[in-house]
Amino acid sequence: MTNDEFTVFLVDDDEGVLKAIGRLLQARGYRIQPFTSPTAFLASHDVSIPGCALLDLSMPDLDGLALQQALSACGSERQVIFLTAKGDIPTSVRAMRAGAIDFLTKPVNDTDLLRAVQEAERKDGEIRSKAASLNSIITKLALLTPREQEVMKHVVAGRLNKQIAGELGTVEKTIKVHRGRVMNKLGVRSVADLVRLAERAGIAGVGS
Repeated sequence: MTNDEFTVFLVDDDEGVLKAIGRLLQARGYRIQPFTSPTAFLASHDVSIPGCALLDLSMPDLDGLALQQALSACGSERQVIFLTAKGDIPTSVRAMRAGAIDFLTKPVNDTDLLRAVQEAERKDGEIRSKAASLNSIITKLALLTPREQEVMKHVVAGRLNKQIAGELGTVEKTIKVHRGRVMNKLGVRSVADLVRLAERAGIAGVGS
């Protein structure tokens, strides 16, 4: 991902801060979406856009921590960086425990800010890559018939074809066919790969 595909959502009631930080980040190639109101940001927030949120800690209608909590409550994994006019260790600890990338004091050091945004970009990329991979797995699993799903759960549990046939009341040859179709549809070549795929999708083997 290039910088111009990554958006930094700036939320600060001080327009001067928005302009200064916005210019710095745009000079580094980042897209910027500035907001002077936390509620305006929440109202237009699109979780599908790759990016991070740079939040002022103290704002009139909703402080930065409350805004972070609101993002989390709506299922967003948006990476957050805090800005504050004064260092507050207890608050910074709460912010970091809630998953914040960094807690920076104004006037913010350019190097520290850019380092934090780069870290947010890295984490956002990881999260989106994992989500895309999981969606791909879910799409493939939807191709399986109910019987193929049953067979897959038995295979994941380590059962042999003969054992699965006995459990499902059919013949071993039929299980081999179903097993082959499962492997083909899911794009895996070994039982180990199938087990890893099932784990990522949260599917447990029969009897697990």
